[in-house]
Order: sequence, then C-alpha cells, then structure tokens
Amino acid sequence: GVRQITRFFHSRQAMMAEKILYTLHETQALLAEGAALLVDIRDQEAFAEGHVPGAVNMPEIFSFLSESSPAGLTALQNTFAASFSRVGVTHDRKVIFYEDSFDTRYGASCRGYWLACYLGHGDCGILDGGFWAWQQYGLPEEVGEVSPPAASRFVPRSNHALMATREEVCKALGDPKTILLDNRDANEWLGQTSSPYGFDFAPRRGRIPGAKWIEWYSFMSRAAIPAFRPAHEIRALCASQQIYPDSDIIIFCFKGSRAANTYVALKLAGFTRLRVYFASWNEWSRDTELPIESGEPQNPDAD
Repeated sequence: GVRQITRFFHSRQAMMAEKILYTLHETQALLAEGAALLVDIRDQEAFAEGHVPGAVNMPEIFSFLSESSPAGLTALQNTFAASFSRVGVTHDRKVIFYEDSFDTRYGASCRGYWLACYLGHGDCGILDGGFWAWQQYGLPEEVGEVSPPAASRFVPRSNHALMATREEVCKALGDPKTILLDNRDANEWLGQTSSPYGFDFAPRRGRIPGAKWIEWYSFMSRAAIPAFRPAHEIRALCASQQIYPDSDIIIFCFKGSRAANTYVALKLAGFTRLRVYFASWNEWSRDTELPIESGEPQNPDAD
C-alpha cells in the first residue's frame, strides 16, 4: 500500500511539475541567465521586423506537412533534427517557443512545443501570450536578420507515445474506448472547405466518421492577450462532449498545429492520455480508401 501511495504521489508531482507556459518575467530571467533558447516560429519577414532579443527563427515549424507512414515519420524526424541542429537546440538547454499569440498562425508555437516533446527534448515550453504580450508590455525588441546561431547536433529520441498514425486512427474508428477529437474550424468540420489554406487545397472535404468536434478557439479566452481558459472550464467544455481527463484521446486538425494547441490546453487541464494525429486531415483526405463524412452531422448526438 505504502509503495503504491508513494508511487502515486511521485507521479502526481511529476505531472504537476511539468511546466509548459512561461510568463514574460520568467522568460526574461531565463534569457538574462543564458538558461534558455527562444525559438520564433513566425515567417522570416515578421521575424526581421522585430523579435525577442537573442531569439532564433524556425518558420518551418509552422509550414511542414507530414505523413504518418514509417517513411513519413522518418522524414519528419530527420527534417526537425536538422532544423533544431541549425538553430543550436541541445537536449541540455531549455527551449521556449513563441508566435504572435495563441490564436494566430493556428497554434504554431504549440506545434513547436509538441514537436520538441515528440523528438525527446525533455525541457521545453511556450512563451505565454506570445510576442503580442511581449510588445504590449513594451519589452525590448531586436530588429533585422540575426547572425546564425552556433549549430548543434540535435539527435532525436522520438517519443512514439505522443504520435498517432493513420493506422491507429483507423483502429480507433470502431473502438468506443478511443476518442477522435477534431478541432478544426467549423467550415472545415462541415465540409465547406478542405483546409485553412484554400477551398480545395486538399482533395476531399469533410471529417473522419465518428469524430467528436470542439473548435480549437473554444479552449482559449480571446481577450486583449489570448490565453488558455482555466482548467475547470476546459474540463467542463470537454465533459459536454463526454470527454474526460482519463479518456484516451487522439486530436487532429489539418496539419497538427491546432491539434498541438488543443493538446497543450488539455494537458494544462490535467488530461493524461493524449496523442496527436500529426499528419491530420492533410494526409487522411489524400487517401481515397479512407472513409469521410460531410455536411451537417448525421448523428443527432454529434452536434
């Protein structure tokens, strides 16, 4: 009994100790100590116009489209091992990702965080409020291109428990114990457009049959500086769709950015069994063998 209680206590501690969001103040302090590398995921033009001093730029975090086949996963790992090496990421130094704010660029700072976790970086996080908060508080900015940082040799140690593949999503289709959570925008869920990048960017429109839907914006309060909603509100929102903190959940969107944003929201709210189908609708829609559904949901419980 005592051993079990101790183990439970340690696992709770580990869960509570895992920090994801860093305030402006905490980030400034870490930068002053040289204790963190800041990664800006915005495009080069936005980065050049102004960024957090000392930050490095990795726009491919936002743009890369992946596949979940073994070859696709290898390509994903190789691509980001090279990107992380290029900007000087090492396993022994904290990495903090940021974008404009949590509801811009489809949650790409969270995509950076999730990718780092997937590649086995044990100490990573996200700048809470993003660059928008940094600017609102009048903190110093650096302008222009920066000299390339000292490269590193980042070797991925992939954590496959975070990744859901197409095969795993197919298995989940007939399994009531696994929840598929679609968090795309309403017009994608209803099949009115195939992607956020244009009506027919992907060959088919619609959704994965049987998936539940909560739009990604719902997990955030979109005040002057968008932030994740408090844990109890996120749990209540999920409970309205019969999704609970111990549910086995696979989150997907179009290419894994919004899914990563929701992954962070749920993780902050104490959900423990989360995977991201990173290849998402971009992959699913391109395989004509895979089932899709479109229009208004057929199932009266699905709305």
